[in-house]
Amino acid sequence: MKIPPEDFRWYAAFHDEGNHPHVHMMAWSVKPNQACLSKDGIRQIKSTLTNQIFRQELLHVYEQKSKSRDELVAEARKAMLELVKAMQEMTCIHPEAEQMIWDLSRQLNQVGGKKTYGYLPKPMKKLVDEIIDQMARLPTVDTCYQTWWELQCQVEDYYSEGKKRLRPPLSQQKEFRQIKNAVIREAEHIRMNKFSFEDEEMQDDGEQISTYAMSYACQDLQSVANDESFPLEERDKTAEQLEQLAEDGDAYAQYIIGTAYRDGGLLIPDMVKVQKLLERAAKQEIDAAQYALGKLYLSDDADIHDPAKGIYWLKRSADNGNDYAAYRLGKEYLSGKNVSKDTSTAAEYLRQAANNGNAYAQYLLGKLTLMGEGGPKDPDAAYEWFAAARDNGHAYAEFFMKRMERGEQEPPSVLLSATRLLYHMGNIFRDNAPAPAATGVQIDRKRLARLRQKRVALGHKPDDHEPEQQQGFSMKFHM
Repeated sequence: MKIPPEDFRWYAAFHDEGNHPHVHMMAWSVKPNQACLSKDGIRQIKSTLTNQIFRQELLHVYEQKSKSRDELVAEARKAMLELVKAMQEMTCIHPEAEQMIWDLSRQLNQVGGKKTYGYLPKPMKKLVDEIIDQMARLPTVDTCYQTWWELQCQVEDYYSEGKKRLRPPLSQQKEFRQIKNAVIREAEHIRMNKFSFEDEEMQDDGEQISTYAMSYACQDLQSVANDESFPLEERDKTAEQLEQLAEDGDAYAQYIIGTAYRDGGLLIPDMVKVQKLLERAAKQEIDAAQYALGKLYLSDDADIHDPAKGIYWLKRSADNGNDYAAYRLGKEYLSGKNVSKDTSTAAEYLRQAANNGNAYAQYLLGKLTLMGEGGPKDPDAAYEWFAAARDNGHAYAEFFMKRMERGEQEPPSVLLSATRLLYHMGNIFRDNAPAPAATGVQIDRKRLARLRQKRVALGHKPDDHEPEQQQGFSMKFHM
């Protein structure tokens, strides 16, 4: 009230009325017009008095509210993650959003320097916001955003007086500002004609080995090491025997132990041993070892990264018939990250993998043929490659077939822009989903993102061994 203590006067009466005890209070200044108490000020005084008078009684209330809030958070998290999964798995035909992203990509030619939302001129910022709100009309996005919004409102109502809150457009929600730069990145990919691969869900079987040429001793030892029903001591002893077999020159044992030192679990990771063992197996023409070694040298680990060696071993593996190595080489020659970009060479490796039934190579070859990259433009041949990829289970192939049947002529990167943006939005919603109650070891979001990137670089799926799923260590020696 900002009344000096010497001028402050008050009077109060307490009425003990059973279940409705209350206080009547008057407060004033001896000097007229010295202070004015607003309705909000009265509310704050009532709140403070209530908290002090009923402090012990309110503890139980707060405990119940916290429990109720945690249950609400858990339910909202579950619902959001289910919606996120749907976002990341669906293909999205949204011509309006695609056209707007394409328009943004052309306008980005006028922008020099950093291409992020904060550096764009106002008209482009407005277009970015319009794209986001256009995407927010999709039922899955709208439901996910509404679930998040309702949770925020309900949690706030637990600890403050309820008030009507209007949900702002998704483009104006500060918690989801990352979506703005995701839109710009998609537009920039179109502008730069960058290739996308849509292979996040690919099951990488390039490291599988056949037991046909494996010695009986190696097969038996691998079987015991992989069997978690055996005591840990026995499995440790088996790993030692496998390592001795590798030391004696057994190429399959070298590969098995090399990947075990790479993946950890039963054996403590040791990258020096990984390189040594995989190279020994690779030199004995084990194509899976050559493939694993190529990926290892192309990983982002600064202590191991060696693009020349990585490409060399992938080529050796592809020459030995490993379709996943051929597919990876196709991607490398398209991206130009670790080797000079060469779409013709990329198409050759992709065709090798595609002819042997690799759905992801068939799909990518379909996109290249549709664009006339790495060879002549041939929509009919592109459609056939997409059909082959669809028949082999590629989730995006039929999407292109439908767009071609509708006679749409936009580049593949434009046709996919809304779908890819929806995938990125799913990631952002997932990262902003309410956190579960803190139990066990916690990891911050940025660190988790870095770990995901490293796993993907080594050939794993993005969500392999997430902290919530991890129930203990186990090791499977590759077969």
